[in-house]
Amino acid sequence: MKFVVSSIDLLNHLQSVSRVISSKNTLPILDNFLFDLDGGNLEITASDLESTLKTSMELANTSEKGSIAIPARLLTDTLKEFPDQPLTFDINPDTLGIVISSENGQFTIVGQNGSDFPQVPSIKEDQKTSFQVSTDLLADGINNTLFATADDELRPVMNGIFIELSPDDLTFVASDAHKLVRYKRTDVNLDANASFILPKKPAGLLKNILSKEQSDVVIEFDDKNAFFKLPHYHLVCRLVEGNYPSYNAVIPTDNPNKLIIDRLNLYNSLKRVSVFSNQASNLIKMQLNGNQLTVSAQDIDFSISAYERLNCQYDGDELEIGFKSLFLIEILSNLESSDVVMELSDPSRAGILLPLEKENENEDILMLLMPMMIHN
Repeated sequence: MKFVVSSIDLLNHLQSVSRVISSKNTLPILDNFLFDLDGGNLEITASDLESTLKTSMELANTSEKGSIAIPARLLTDTLKEFPDQPLTFDINPDTLGIVISSENGQFTIVGQNGSDFPQVPSIKEDQKTSFQVSTDLLADGINNTLFATADDELRPVMNGIFIELSPDDLTFVASDAHKLVRYKRTDVNLDANASFILPKKPAGLLKNILSKEQSDVVIEFDDKNAFFKLPHYHLVCRLVEGNYPSYNAVIPTDNPNKLIIDRLNLYNSLKRVSVFSNQASNLIKMQLNGNQLTVSAQDIDFSISAYERLNCQYDGDELEIGFKSLFLIEILSNLESSDVVMELSDPSRAGILLPLEKENENEDILMLLMPMMIHN
């Protein structure tokens, strides 16, 4: 088994799939890349059992087909030190010896048997749901929601993005019980009512590879696994099992108090004022009166406090409400419009943040943040 490949091209493909590899693998074989050569196509696979990512490269100069597992760290660390040049891989299937020849030298590695690499699960045909969306749409859905997923061992369903299909729209939801994001797209043609929970790690892997592809992504899933098929990448992941909470039930619909404010002004003000908040609670107070918002924070233990006044458009009753500044800053940094709308009802109910102007008329994004009690 022999092939010639560009060192930079190979490194780029390896770095894309190497993110799958866990630092604490239960099976030693998972510390390797699986190289599978068939004709002029080299397929490279990395896995942590929960997620498997494959990438393929078309090579002009190959001979014999076969597969071998090559130590991942050793190979990537070696390739990082090469300028762009052709490398020849010569693999002996009997001894599992790998000789890599460059312009000026030779490097010898011992691989493992490719047949020891775990098999990729298959989708049950009788339970399969399949649909196709653009890479941009899927990337937008993941980018807008991934930050709001939880790290909760007791409630694993919260540790992923809930993806819901209906004939009218495709919805992405993430929540950690403090904040919630719902991202909806209507520019899709789906003929199914179905849903699945995409775990955080494969969502992050997709976020990385979707930017490298231009065409559509084909998504297939059953009750256990999901496949994401792209021209040069193929991701298989185990889904989070369980039922996602009824997210619509926690979104308040009757919010008489509406605030419109410059997003960056509020974001920067919160960054400054929150330095003076209590380190444990991170509490900031927002006081609304007329067309003025006062953002304040204090830490009684250290006798420090701060406030700033901001101009805004406000239609509603005089109101004082508390939020965890970290979460509010995070939400504002993930909204893209120059002005945001904040809908509030009372100090004990969740606040809703929306972009004032939409960049895409087929897009509907809503972010929700639970308030904190203010002890005066």
